Amino acid sequence: MDWDALRLSLLVGVSATALSVLLGLPAAWLLARKRFPGRRIASALVLAPVLLPPTVLGYYLLQAVGRRSLIGGALDDLFGFSPVFHWTGAALAAFVVSAPFLIRTAQAGFEAIEPLYEEAARASGANEPAVFLRVTLPLAWPSVAAGAAMAFARAIGEFGATLMVAGSVPGRTRTLPIAIYEAAQTGRAADALAMSLLLTFAALGIILIAAALPRARRR
Repeated sequence: MDWDALRLSLLVGVSATALSVLLGLPAAWLLARKRFPGRRIASALVLAPVLLPPTVLGYYLLQAVGRRSLIGGALDDLFGFSPVFHWTGAALAAFVVSAPFLIRTAQAGFEAIEPLYEEAARASGANEPAVFLRVTLPLAWPSVAAGAAMAFARAIGEFGATLMVAGSVPGRTRTLPIAIYEAAQTGRAADALAMSLLLTFAALGIILIAAALPRARRR
């Protein structure tokens, strides 16, 4: 068992899920509650990371945050930092591929809420942030939590885009899926099996939790 890879996978998974919640919840709320020009295009783009090959996503991310890119060059000039071949690059890649799971699940939760509750809160004088935090989010929390769980499961299992952006540096960017690939390639079958079973049971447990949360909302 590669414990450094396990530790890094958990760090990447938690970071990617936190980003998904921070950036994905507003996107899910907008798609669920607002009608605006280009909404269908935005809705389709949310699913693009699920449909595109991970290596293609990794290539796009390299072009977006590499040292020769506008963003990557600015980070390098200002802070002497680049997410390429760094664990933050792995977290960024995991965020891109996992955020659609949270956005879609949370969107469904927001759409299932009866608008009367939100209208009653506004009529009582609550502003939009207060309505979201005190009414919308509590009512949708099982869907949000289920989406976060699925995003975390997808993030810790990300391989292709992570390898493209962060590479495989032991103790720095080699996550558990990459460690499994390298163990299989070098004939360490027992290590590959142990790590594969760990990810499999973790994914199954998260799926069961995510499936149970919407039922909790209905009760």
